[in-house]
Amino acid sequence: MAELQTQASVGHAPAPESAEPTFWGLNPGAWVGLAMLVVFALLVWKKVHVAVGRALDSKIALIRDQLAEAESLRKEAEALKSEYEAKAASADKDRQALLDRARHEADDLVAKAKRDAEALIERRMRMAESKIAAEERSAVEQLRAAASDAATRAAAKMIGERHDPASDAKLVDRAIKEIGGR
Repeated sequence: MAELQTQASVGHAPAPESAEPTFWGLNPGAWVGLAMLVVFALLVWKKVHVAVGRALDSKIALIRDQLAEAESLRKEAEALKSEYEAKAASADKDRQALLDRARHEADDLVAKAKRDAEALIERRMRMAESKIAAEERSAVEQLRAAASDAATRAAAKMIGERHDPASDAKLVDRAIKEIGGR
């Protein structure tokens, strides 16, 4: 008994710890984490990732169809070029000037068709990629917003349940003093 009094007078007594509010043994950070896990579990359970995958697969299929269409247009243009070249090779010498002009126009048309087809492919690829990226960003933002909203509501509910007006006033006063000290 005398040793206990001596230790207490020397200052070896343990310092009191500040109590953090808990609910069912979990602090607010644990509740936020648990809420996020529940949100993610709901997203997996409702198969949101499958729907996003299906949407992306349909966009990919659309792009593939457009690429196939552009390829067929290119083949048609090449066939047209070959046809003009065959006609030019079998023509008479006295029509050579006319054939040269037709060949030149055919080459211009093929080149223009190729440029147009390549530009169309490039534009559609960029549009499709930007649409896919936008859909992905939108899905991520919606997911973040839902998780943030759920966490905020859970935190507000917990704070509302754990704090009374007197403790809130002390917290506000302490925050004002800390801000004023900076």
